[in-house]
Parts: sequence; C-alpha cells; structure tokens
Amino acid sequence: MVRLINDKNISKIANLVYGFFHLQSFFTHIVEINPPKGKSNIYAFWHSHQFAIYGIPDKGNVNVLISNSQDGEVVAGAVEKLGFKVVRGSSARKGCISSTMQLITRVKEGESAAIMVDGPRGPLHKVKKGAITIAKETGAPIIPSCWYSAEKTFVYLPSWDKMSTPVFNCHIINLYGDPIYVNKDDDTKEVATKIANAINELIERAPEEFKKAKKQNLWKKRK
Repeated sequence: MVRLINDKNISKIANLVYGFFHLQSFFTHIVEINPPKGKSNIYAFWHSHQFAIYGIPDKGNVNVLISNSQDGEVVAGAVEKLGFKVVRGSSARKGCISSTMQLITRVKEGESAAIMVDGPRGPLHKVKKGAITIAKETGAPIIPSCWYSAEKTFVYLPSWDKMSTPVFNCHIINLYGDPIYVNKDDDTKEVATKIANAINELIERAPEEFKKAKKQNLWKKRK
C-alpha cells in the first residue's frame, strides 16, 4: 500500500497543512482563561488538544515537541511556518533523551515548551515522564492546558486520540490550570497522576467556562 506521505512529497504536504492552518486562523477566535504568568512555562496538553498551541501567546518563545516520524515532519514544517520553534523527538530511548535535553536547555535559557504529554502514540491520557523531567531540571512550572468550544464547527476527528480542531468560523477558549512545580526528589508517577488529574479537571470545567466567556463576550473584548 502506497503511503500518502513519503520522502518526495513531505514538503508539499507540509505547505498544504500550513495553508489550511493559515486560512483557518482568520476564522479561529481564541481567548485565554487563566493564562500563566512568567516567561518560561511547560504547557502540558493531551494529544487530542495539540492544535490548542495556536492560542499560546509569544509563539516565537515556545518550543513544540514533535515526533521524528514522517507525519511529524509534515506537522513540524507547518508549525515552524506558524512562528513556533520545533524540537524533534521519538518514543525510542535515544530520541526521547535527545529531545528532552534540548528542551531542558531552551527552558533554562528562558523559553517555554509545549508538550503533548500522552503522545505521539499513547496510551491515551497516560502522562509520560518527559515534561516532568524538564520541570525537575529547570524549575519551570508545568501548566495543565486544554481548549474547548461548544460550537458545531469545533469537530473531533476519528483518530486514536479524538483530535479536536476548528473548521471555519469558531470561538474557542484556551483554559489553563494552576502551575505545578516539581522538586527533583518528587515521585514521577505521583506527579504524572497530578498532571493527568489537572488536565481532566480543566476539560470537565471547560463547558461552564465557555458559557461564562460567551456571556461576557470575551472574544469581542479581545479585539
């Protein structure tokens, strides 16, 4: 079976993906609820909320962790064109260590990181240790994050992660939880559970926060 994405057409497909994101940006209206303070943060999303990075301010200061796969090559090309920095990694031990070390260096230099903590292949909603290691080594806070819209143009794709994306005009909230600081001697599994619970609590709270934002017409105030 011929793969849709291969070495010969990666660049073309990346441009097409960027074209979609760029066009969609004119119809995507995001407001931030409880945005984090400070310049250097570790944004933690579920893989299904990966496009929520678009709502993060100061994109040029944010390093997005993306897999080394061919699919990741397409996403990386589009994400860089949107103004983010990209760090490539893999689930293999060597690739994981390399990407984690790069992110540690950049966060120590005052930049931020955005990590899909159950990606790139799952298991679904199981926090891996990368973000925790970075937090332990840098002292930067982990920011539980999600996005949400009640509008019909906010759709969920039939993928393993139930990825969400706006299609045409859509009003969305990016919702952030309280920062999670990690000490070097903290138990990694306990911190992982804390992060998972925090993200899931945000997702449960999101519909009510969206109603409040709509009532206050925050999108209009943002303009």
